[in-house]
Amino acid sequence: MSAPSRWRSPLRLRRGAGWARQEPSWRAARPALIAAALERAGARPSGNWFAVGAAGEVAVGGRPSGRLVAGTEVVLWRDAAGALRAGPGVCPHLGAPLKDGRVVCGTLVCRWHGLALDGGAAAGWEPYPVHEDGVLAWVRLDAAGGEEPTGRPVAVPRPGLRGALAAVYTGLGRCEPEDVVANRLDPWHGSWFHPYAFADLAVREVPDGTGEDGFVVDVSFRVAGRLVVPVRAVFTAPGPRTVVMRIVEGEGAGSVVETHATPLTGPASPAPRTAVVEAVVARSGRRGFAAARALAPVLRPLVRRTAGRLWRDDLAYAERRWALRSTGRFPG
Repeated sequence: MSAPSRWRSPLRLRRGAGWARQEPSWRAARPALIAAALERAGARPSGNWFAVGAAGEVAVGGRPSGRLVAGTEVVLWRDAAGALRAGPGVCPHLGAPLKDGRVVCGTLVCRWHGLALDGGAAAGWEPYPVHEDGVLAWVRLDAAGGEEPTGRPVAVPRPGLRGALAAVYTGLGRCEPEDVVANRLDPWHGSWFHPYAFADLAVREVPDGTGEDGFVVDVSFRVAGRLVVPVRAVFTAPGPRTVVMRIVEGEGAGSVVETHATPLTGPASPAPRTAVVEAVVARSGRRGFAAARALAPVLRPLVRRTAGRLWRDDLAYAERRWALRSTGRFPG
C-alpha cells in the first residue's frame, strides 16, 4: 500500500463480497494467540498510572471533578495557576465527598466544615501524582497499581497536536480491564461485528512476543455505500490497560487511536466496572485537513459519536467475555 498523494482522493469503490459472503475469520482468530498477546500486555509495566479522561474536562476556576478508580474515590481540580491537582475524594475530617466541594481561588474547600486543600498534604490528606499529556489526564495510584511507580505514564508516540485533530471518548462497561484489552487484541472481529464501519479486513501479521509485538491489519473504513478508505494499521499493547492502533499506510498515516481501560471497582469486586477512555489523534497531509482542524469544536462530537457506536458493540463483547469468565464458561 503506497503513501497517499495529497492531491488524489483517498476514496475507493469496493467490490468485495457482502457481509455473509466474506471469508470467515474464526480459524485465524485463535484463542491461544489472543490469550498470549493479552498475557504479555498484562506483564508490561504501567507505573501505576490510570487514564481518567480528557485533559480539558477539569476547567480552571470550575467545580471539582470526582472519579472512581480501582475502588478509590479521587477528586480533581485546578489550582490558581491552572495546574491539575488530585487526591483522595474522601474528606479526612468526617468523610464528606470532596467532589461536592467548591474551588475558591484554586483551593478546594469542603462543604461540610470548610477544610481547605491547596493541593499539598494537610490534615491527613495526601495528594496523588497527576499528569497531563495534552490529550489525556492521568492519576497515579500506587496502592491500586502495586507496581514500581514511574514519574510519568508510558508514552505513546502521537502526531504533533498542532497539526492534528484530537478527541476523547469515555464509555462504561460491566467487565474488567482485561476484557476491554482482549477485545482490542482481536482485530479479526472488525468487519463481522462492525460491518457499518469496516470492510475487507485482513490480518497480515500476528504478534510473536518480539519487536513491536503487534497485529498488522489491512482494513477499509466505510464512508457511504460502497465508498471506503483503505489503510494499514498496527495494533500494539504497550501496557496492561492500553491498546494502541496506529495507521502506518494509507490516508491519515501516523494517526493513532489509544484505548485505555481504567478499572472503576476494586480487583475483588463481584460486579466489576471499567471505563474505556479512548483518545483519537488524527492527522493528514491533505490541504483540506487544515480546514478540518479549524472546525475541531464541531468535529470532536462527531468523532466521539462514532467511537460511541463502535464501543456499544465492543463493550457488549467485553461484558459477555467477563460474564463467561466469571462463571467458568469462557471457551478461550
